[in-house]
Amino acid sequence: MRVTQKVKKMLDWYEGENPGVKANLARILCTGKLAGTGKVVILPVDQGFEHGPARSFAPNPAAYDPHYHYQLAIEAGLNAYAAPLGMLEQGADTFAGQIPTILKCNSSNSLASSKDQAVTAGVQDALRLGCSAIGFTIYPASEYAFDQMEELRELTLEAKSVGLATVVWSYPRGPNLDKAGETALDICAYAAQMAALLGANIIKVKPPTAVISLDAAKKSYANIDGSTLAKRVAHVMQASFAGKRIVVFSGGEAKDLDGIYEEVRGIRDGGGNGSIIGRNTFQRPKEQALEMLDKIISLYKNGD
Repeated sequence: MRVTQKVKKMLDWYEGENPGVKANLARILCTGKLAGTGKVVILPVDQGFEHGPARSFAPNPAAYDPHYHYQLAIEAGLNAYAAPLGMLEQGADTFAGQIPTILKCNSSNSLASSKDQAVTAGVQDALRLGCSAIGFTIYPASEYAFDQMEELRELTLEAKSVGLATVVWSYPRGPNLDKAGETALDICAYAAQMAALLGANIIKVKPPTAVISLDAAKKSYANIDGSTLAKRVAHVMQASFAGKRIVVFSGGEAKDLDGIYEEVRGIRDGGGNGSIIGRNTFQRPKEQALEMLDKIISLYKNGD
């Protein structure tokens, strides 16, 4: 693994981290077709927990097999693969060392009525499976947000003590936010800031819209240009310690290829570090997914 000057500069942002955490961040940044560029594309497969098996995998039945996702991420030349405990266990031996993995340590499900997540795995599981990082979701604006933050704090402290990086899914939702508010520019930037303040090494947020949700924030946003996705992404990066944290943007609901590529261009042009894209990949036949991911990687690496 060759660590480029670009990656070395990025590692310098993490002044309080030990060599183990930095080494694992370097592994993620220096794997796959985007190795060394500072850009990343990650495959997340926690949708079976979040949405159910058929809603997640029936469009492409091969994806019911956990090995499929390892193979897809490796063949596509991605930087990392993120999944819950059982998915990683069913493949950790076969694919050991072939791609950095991120153990998703908490999960929700669509059968529950509350906006909460259960802790479903821990740091010892991540070490046993050879992971480079743990992942954890918080729901800012949920009535459970403070409990989630405290759970994250404990897991982050343990993970960093043994050299594992921490990836935080920061998804605002709760009784005080409507659907539009969950992806509003001010809310996405706030979510990214909270994740950074909680010690996240890598932050995952949704692509922001031009909506400004909080009345209290509207005056502050009067002179912030959110007219394009690139400008909105730039503001989210600004909220992530002036761009000194790695921020990746989710793929979200299924969309057509033109929509995906246009979104990637906006993330790239706004200075975002990349995409973490699940359903839009594994719900397609493998050859189509590989072709799409190759195009996404090319957009981040070479531009149009």
